[in-house]
Amino acid sequence: MRVVLYTGKGGVGKTSVAAASALLCAQRGYKTLVMSTDPAHSLGDSFDVELGPRPAKVADNLWAHEVSALHELESHWKRIHDYVADVFATQGLDEVMAEEVATPPGMDEVASLMWIRHHAERAEHDVLIVDCAPTGETLQLLTFPDAAKWWLDKIYPWERKAMKVARPMLQPLIKVPLPSDEVYASLKDLLLDLEGMKKLLTDPQVTSVRIVLNLEKMVIKEAKRAFTYLNLFGYLTDAVIVNRVLPEGLHDDFFKNWHRIHERYQAEVEKSFEPLPILTVPLFDTEVVGTRMLTKMAEAIYGDIDPADRLYLGSPQRVEKSGAEYILALKIPFLDKADIDLARQDGELLVTVGNYRREVALPRVLVNRPTIGATMDGDELKVRFGKAGG
Repeated sequence: MRVVLYTGKGGVGKTSVAAASALLCAQRGYKTLVMSTDPAHSLGDSFDVELGPRPAKVADNLWAHEVSALHELESHWKRIHDYVADVFATQGLDEVMAEEVATPPGMDEVASLMWIRHHAERAEHDVLIVDCAPTGETLQLLTFPDAAKWWLDKIYPWERKAMKVARPMLQPLIKVPLPSDEVYASLKDLLLDLEGMKKLLTDPQVTSVRIVLNLEKMVIKEAKRAFTYLNLFGYLTDAVIVNRVLPEGLHDDFFKNWHRIHERYQAEVEKSFEPLPILTVPLFDTEVVGTRMLTKMAEAIYGDIDPADRLYLGSPQRVEKSGAEYILALKIPFLDKADIDLARQDGELLVTVGNYRREVALPRVLVNRPTIGATMDGDELKVRFGKAGG
């Protein structure tokens, strides 16, 4: 199965672009599923149909799915949901309210990841198009597998053992129910599922991300930050889609001014994201709703290009030998070395950029080699490793 994620700043039209891309895939013969990971779903609005927590057919070869976090928690992780609801109930909330607030923060993202993996493993479709939440939420979604691995490795084992010993003594003394072994088993299953997502999402033969943007200063800045963080976590971006470009031939002074602005920012986008393909979408004279307008948008974006193709093949990470040293190269664009903090811990390289940290699991050849320096070479961070035991 081919998996393509569409993300971008809120309001840039990524839902319309994702829906149009899915519709074109279906029209070109692919059995296609498009799903939304945004809690404020608008995928159904784009197709002008009602969608629910299960995939529904919206056109020939095309199914659509709006993920419900509450539905997923109750269906697949009932022990976790029931435990959280019990905790709230002991604090004085009535039963109905306790059920409502028992969905943990971030569960929308977790449920979305589970469905991406679920659909990929079932392989009932040729293409999975994912309409992601706005950029910030998408980055949280894509960092969940790393967080799950950290929790499984560092916290889960001793916490479960400590609780097993302490539960018989503590439970009679406190009014809040403590998690049972069954709850911990369900939590472990959830974390293992999340950890398994990393392999799927970072496989460039399967998954790629496409960034949707408008020709506005703040939108482009956020798109560049998103591109940086996607590279940091090993996700391949294979295209940038510029939406709502003003058409030629508008003679009013108001639009002439906007044309100049768009031309300036279009040049910045092409320079910033090179060598990624830059696909453009004109501003239409009517809203993009329903299959007719979505088809029109898709044809404007892709032309003869197959939307299911891998539009750019590259690697955000590689290891190369240089004499007696090895170099780990991480593609992290739009940054200076001063913006990056590096550390080593337990066979991992910790790379911190802004509010995000990635734990890079080092290849076996680098684990026992000391880090002896780092430099920025263009848009790549190159970390040097010396002789083993040196």
